[in-house]
Amino acid sequence: MERLTIENFCEEARFFAVQESNYEENTLFGVTDGKKIGTYFEHKFKVHLDNKYKYEEGNSARGLDFPDLMVDMKVTSIKQPQSSCPFKSARQKIYGLGYSLLIFVYDKFDNHNTETGRLKILHTIFVDKERSADYQTTTGIFNILDNDGNKDDLLAFFEDRRLPVDDIEAKCIADEILIQRPKIGYLTISNALQWRLQYSRVIEKAGTIDGILRFN
Repeated sequence: MERLTIENFCEEARFFAVQESNYEENTLFGVTDGKKIGTYFEHKFKVHLDNKYKYEEGNSARGLDFPDLMVDMKVTSIKQPQSSCPFKSARQKIYGLGYSLLIFVYDKFDNHNTETGRLKILHTIFVDKERSADYQTTTGIFNILDNDGNKDDLLAFFEDRRLPVDDIEAKCIADEILIQRPKIGYLTISNALQWRLQYSRVIEKAGTIDGILRFN
């Protein structure tokens, strides 16, 4: 059995999105719970891959759906394209989540005649880990550096942005930024006990930015 790679993983995501968009499922009829819909879709996609590829199964300890590829899968409604992810470090807002995202954005339709539900996949997007940081935070840092900003300017910016760090970590991050400028990220990451990831900008920019691929 063939080993799953990023290349065939993305190709299978594109194919599966087209296939699933035309499939009517009776267990989805009347379902509005986004978590239930996401669980259904994720399970079905993994079954699809299981029939063709070898890969490491995700687990709660690693926290990723595809740990050997360093990819997490997100399924979200077009009505509010967002999801949550574990909070690890404030650095994730600046240097990215540490892994890539495969995002399926759907619109759900119920057929009352057949009592089935259908998930039309409007967007299938791959966000490389290098583009998974917060947009406003990274662009703000770029503006500071481009205007000859220093460590004090960065620390003041962190405070204004309410970056969830203590003073010691903030100084370490500022020193790191002065040595290694981060890349612009395209997620919106809201502060919370879990990061809240919002995908509107990713949907808008997919296919036009290096590291953000659109499959449909």
